[in-house]
Amino acid sequence: MDINVANKAAHNVADGVLDRGESTAMMDPVRLAEDSRFRPELLELAFDLVGKAAGFQRSLPPAVSSSLADLVRSMNCYYSNLIEGHNTHPIDIERALKGDFSGNAKKRNLQLEAKAHIEVQRWIDNGGLKGNATTRNGICEIHRRFCTALPKDLLWVEDPETHKRLPVVPGEFRHDMVAVGRHIPVSPGAIPRFMERFENAYTGLNKVESVLESAAAHHRLAWIHPFIDGNGRVARLMSHATLLEALDSGALWSVARGLSRSVATYKELLANCDLPRRNDLDGRGALSEEALVEFTRFFLKTCIDQVEFMESLIKPDGLRARIQRWVEEESLSPKTGQLLDAILYRGEVPRGEVASMLGISPRSGRDIVSSLIERGVLTSDTAYGALRILFPAKLANRWMPDLFPEVKEPS
Repeated sequence: MDINVANKAAHNVADGVLDRGESTAMMDPVRLAEDSRFRPELLELAFDLVGKAAGFQRSLPPAVSSSLADLVRSMNCYYSNLIEGHNTHPIDIERALKGDFSGNAKKRNLQLEAKAHIEVQRWIDNGGLKGNATTRNGICEIHRRFCTALPKDLLWVEDPETHKRLPVVPGEFRHDMVAVGRHIPVSPGAIPRFMERFENAYTGLNKVESVLESAAAHHRLAWIHPFIDGNGRVARLMSHATLLEALDSGALWSVARGLSRSVATYKELLANCDLPRRNDLDGRGALSEEALVEFTRFFLKTCIDQVEFMESLIKPDGLRARIQRWVEEESLSPKTGQLLDAILYRGEVPRGEVASMLGISPRSGRDIVSSLIERGVLTSDTAYGALRILFPAKLANRWMPDLFPEVKEPS
């Protein structure tokens, strides 16, 4: 993200950190007022999202959900990085996760960046941030984990006007004034009190309120801009963690995909939330309530759209048909298709049952299993463990079209 060091007069400087004495009321409204005329409409969207996400999660066998979540992490990483202007395709991301890095230094750095993002999201998906997604400590931990895994070349930002280089310290709030577009975030000395207000506003909410206020939290964190760099990624990972916990969604869909596919609208509505209150009908805070409502409406509708999109891709009849078509196109044995079909239906199949289930010899069963493992579409936790399906990035567009752009041979 481009930043500019802002040369503003200091009100107070303690320990070398500028504090201009800003009141946290500058961030109001942090939440939608109980008597807001917009509340019924947005609550309906929040309830709709809660219901659709829960229904989708319950429709899948746990083993299929686990494998799908692995692919969604790569997809989420790809689209989140794309919003930042970094295009690292999921096939290259998958290679990085296996230790296969590009010989090109710039591409290698982007692969390492993607790997860092996925490691943080896996930690979140495994419950590492439970109950702390909107706390100061939780947000700093997201930033710390992400930046600690980055190559040193990506731990600097440069003022495009003065060319002053500023270090990115993992998990540490910025010590400099910055400008993000037309917005001047709060002074560095004010960040701790704004983050305390942020934590008090968004932590400990019930399920529906957490969903309803997820967009507001997303913007207000970006508005505070607590870190010198990485704020957009941290905000999206925080939103992912908030929705994951509130919806019990199993990490099966990605809001980042929807935001990226409407990136101009996303950035425009996000920037509009920086605007001051327009008139007496525009809430009672310092910032525009109508702009925040518009962004919340967009954010929740985007989430609903992504749940519906992923549910449409994973519907049993459609997914099985596409996998069977792939089996035929690859000239694989029809027994291969039967095995994949059974695993999709049951979630996993014990290795010892493959031969009898397919009506073939044990050796033929082992050959089919070995072939599918080599192709990256089956896996098991141990050499003799139950088999479950994988969704490799290289096959995603054949099995689940439009998940992300297709490439023939990423470098």
